Amino acid sequence: MNLTIKEEGEFRYIESNPDGEVLLLLHGLFGALSNFSSIIDYFSKSFNVIVPILPILDSPIHRVSLSVLVDHVADFVEFKELEQVNILGNSLGGHIALLYSIAKPEKINSIILTGSSGLFENSLGSTFPKRGDYEFIKNKTQDIFYDPEIANKELVDEVYDIVNDRNKAIRVIATAKSAVRHNLGDKLHLISAPTLLVWGKEDKVTPPFVAEKFNEHIENSQLFFVEECGHAPMMEKPNEFNKILATFLNELAARKVA
Repeated sequence: MNLTIKEEGEFRYIESNPDGEVLLLLHGLFGALSNFSSIIDYFSKSFNVIVPILPILDSPIHRVSLSVLVDHVADFVEFKELEQVNILGNSLGGHIALLYSIAKPEKINSIILTGSSGLFENSLGSTFPKRGDYEFIKNKTQDIFYDPEIANKELVDEVYDIVNDRNKAIRVIATAKSAVRHNLGDKLHLISAPTLLVWGKEDKVTPPFVAEKFNEHIENSQLFFVEECGHAPMMEKPNEFNKILATFLNELAARKVA
């Protein structure tokens, strides 16, 4: 992954191939561009892979909410004049993808969710009682994965820096609380776009039963579990994740031609 971050107006994003079909990636609460490096590398030539950097840590504190993030995505899609988007979200990014898809169904070609919030999620908690405790943050970050070694020092340091920056920590907590208030249990029946669910079998943050509930309530959905994998399959099992996603996108394209 070697793409330059573009800054245009209020938006910061990376983009791989302006002429390709759009694959829009939405990161989670502690997400970063590096979380999607395998997807970007695999799909960047055949798709226009776009990753907007969500203003989770930058918005004025009085504007921190899930609704503001959904509006940011909507404004970004309009700014880029995107149509028929394949929208993929991990964790909080999945939650945002669902809310956006419900609000703007005409813009959606397909939805891909992996470890999505929106029904139930465990997290670091509603407060950060262990600020300054690197080992605590390291252990919590490792819990995201089945293989704790995936949580390398760079990733742990990123989370640690956020937790120990008071302004950033306040925004993370406010966003997490907003997500809990936006439970989608009574709205999933509104989603009609083809939906792919790719879930880690050992996900501790959004456990497998969450994926099964999404699958049950989103009519046009299919679910794949990835063995020995936690909350971020695209990071922990990138080859398997990309193969499942490629098959899904290829099948969608074949249906259009037919």
